[in-house]
Formats: sequence, C-alpha cells, structure tokens
Amino acid sequence: MSHTQALCRFLAELNYEQLPENVLARTEDLYLDWLACALASKGAHPIPLFERYAHKMGPSSGPAQIIVSGASSSAYFAALVNGASSHLVEQDDLHNSSVLHPATVVFPAALAAAQDLGKSGRELLLASVAGYEAGIRIGEFMGRSHYRIFHTTATVGTLAAAVAVGKLLDFNEEQFINLLGSAGTQAAGLWEFLRDAADSKQLHTAKAAADGLLAAYLTADGLTGARNILEGDQGLAAGMSSDAQPSRLSAGLGTRWALLETSFKFHASCRHTHPAADALLDLMQREGLGADHIARVETRVHQGAIDVLGRVAVPATVHQAKFSMGTVLGLIAVHGKAGLTEFHHLALTDPAVASFRDKVSMTLDPEVDGAYPQRWLGRVSVTTTDGRTLHGAIDEPKGDPGNTLNREALADKFQRLTRFSDARTPAQADALIDKAWNLRNAASMAHWL
Repeated sequence: MSHTQALCRFLAELNYEQLPENVLARTEDLYLDWLACALASKGAHPIPLFERYAHKMGPSSGPAQIIVSGASSSAYFAALVNGASSHLVEQDDLHNSSVLHPATVVFPAALAAAQDLGKSGRELLLASVAGYEAGIRIGEFMGRSHYRIFHTTATVGTLAAAVAVGKLLDFNEEQFINLLGSAGTQAAGLWEFLRDAADSKQLHTAKAAADGLLAAYLTADGLTGARNILEGDQGLAAGMSSDAQPSRLSAGLGTRWALLETSFKFHASCRHTHPAADALLDLMQREGLGADHIARVETRVHQGAIDVLGRVAVPATVHQAKFSMGTVLGLIAVHGKAGLTEFHHLALTDPAVASFRDKVSMTLDPEVDGAYPQRWLGRVSVTTTDGRTLHGAIDEPKGDPGNTLNREALADKFQRLTRFSDARTPAQADALIDKAWNLRNAASMAHWL
C-alpha cells in the first residue's frame, strides 16, 4: 500500500466517535478564530471584488452564506468569497511544520458544503478534522523547497479543502484517491505577488477553497483523477518539490492528531515575523528599553523568513507592511503591539515606525534554521544607543501550542476583530462565540450565522 493509499483509507474510515474531546474542542476554537478573521475583513479591499464577482456569476441566492455580507449563494461562490475574506487580515491560524494556514481553506469549503448538503455541526467538525489532518500531512510531505516558490496554503490548501468536502459527501477510499487527483491537478499559487504588493494572496485562498469543493462535487458525480497525484513521476512532488518525504503522508494516522499542533496568530502580520516580534518585546520589557534607546536590531531567522519577508523593503500597502520585518518590529517597539488598528493607522504613516524599520536587519541563523519548520524560534540582537549589545530569545511565540491562546484570549480576539470592521456588535459577537463553542450540538448548519 502506498502512503497516499494509506492516507485515503484513513480518511474514508474516520468517524466522529474516534475524535478525542481535545480534538473536538480545538476544532471549535479554530472555527471561531477563522470566523473572526473572515468578519474582520468586511468592506476591506479586495474582498468587495470577490463579492461582486460572486453576485455577477453566481445565483442571486442559495443555500450557503457569504460571511462578510450575510448574502447567500451557491456553495461554490460562498466558499470562494469566504476563502478570500478569512485570509486578508493575517490573523488566521498556522501549522508550523507544514507551513500551512488550514482554517482559511478548510472551513470555507466545509461550511459551504455543509449548508448545501444539510449537514450538522458534528458532521462539519468531522469533515474539518479530516481536512486538517490531510492538509497538514501533505504540506509536510512537500517539504521546505516547495514553500520557497509556492504558497503552500494555495497549493496544498486545494487538497485540504477537497478532503473536507469529500468527508461530508461520505467518500470511500477509492473516491478519496480520485479526489486528491482532481484537487492536486488544480493546485497553484506563487509568492511573486509580494514584490508588487498585489492582491493575489486572497485569490489563492479563494480558489483553493472553491476548487477543492469543485473537485469533491465532481468526484461524487463520477469524475476520475490521477491515482498518484502526490507521489507520481509527474505529480505534485515531482513538479513542485526537491525534498519531498512520502512517509510524512501516512505517519501517525489515528494516533498523532496534527490539528492540535496548529498555532493561533496573535500579531496581525505574517507568521514569520512573530518569533522576532515576541523576542524583541520580551527584551524591551526585561531591560526597560524604549524605541529611542535602540540603535539597531538584528533578527536571526530561518531561510523561509528571508525568502518571504526579504521581498519587502519599503511597504507600499498595509497588507505588504505585514510582510515587512522592520515595520512589524517598529510597531512593536514604538507602540507595543502590532494589531489591526496599528497596521491600518500607523504602519505606513508614523515616522517613528519608518525610522525604526530602517534599523532592522535579518540574518540567517543556523540554530533557528535547523529548528524550522517544526519550531519557529525567535532570536534578536539589539544594539542600544549607549553601546550595549543585548540578546532576546523566544522558543515558543505567543499562540503556539505550548504558549497558546486560551478561550478567554480567543473570545477577546473575536471581539477585537469584529469591532475593528464593525461586523458585529459586542452582544452579537458574544452570541456567535457561544454558538461556535457548541458547534457539535448544531442540528443543521443551514443559516448558522
């Protein structure tokens, strides 16, 4: 049996009763966090473009809900818009070793299909776990080389979304094999957009969620796909990786719940900036430093951070600022936080932040690079204006499984994000928080919002 076959057999046989309580609770937490991210993007460019496209090309109403507007559409177009909206504010979850943002591709597809198919909260949770477990393993299989050129959440995300919908459709092993073939042949998404401050990142997640759903619905109707799309001579790894590890596809199935390893994002920026941001903040608090006491900051990082963040020198947009190590650390040093409000009102306009940005550099560190992607270490060296050299170190950034956000912190984050976009009143937000934490008791996901 190939590793792909083993994965597909596991997915086909997985049932709700197999899911441990901590996996179910964590999935509800991840769903709540994803919903906050989607609501936070209400009205923000380029999400209205996706809404207008769905309105023009899709039905005027349908069984699936578009989160930012409350409108309804077909499952395909709801997945498209919700996939775009939940990845905009850079607060959605991340799994470290796969470098995959699972929520922004799995939940849009799963929720849209669950609403279309009349499924319950339990069925949505099971499908989401399947999407996470498959997506994370496929991301790990593709290796570090894949991420240098390809946006893993776009490529692997297409397969993760497809698996979630396939589980809602109760696929057997053979159908999952065909499903991966049809999803994998659509997988795409390149990092080049960062150089131009282009909007492609939202297109990546929109298409991953929608195309995953497309692959599942067509598979249910009899469409076949390549049987060895992951490991084959002309498959994903052959074309998109130089260090693929097939054994990662089947390792620990049913015993290692990879979903539990997913991190929540605290800062509203690219996850590659978080370790250094936490290390700098910790050092400044420990030493009693202000931004004006700092002459230089050297961040010692892994190669993946240089590959992604090194494309942005002087950010031209708020979104691009979230991929600027200097800007993120400038917000941390000058204002003590790098949240949505700070990015939208200070990242591009505050001279103190711009001045601090120019003090920040990135250096490849063997220890940090060797630990990545399993561990994202934060290491900074600060030179003070009075000539001292100080060092900061963080082994688990805030939001990592060992330094996670508890439910109180997640509720606070939900309130902050929905307040930022004025998407919900505090009372309405509280009601959605309660509903998310009781997702397993929802008899139907229809009109859940």
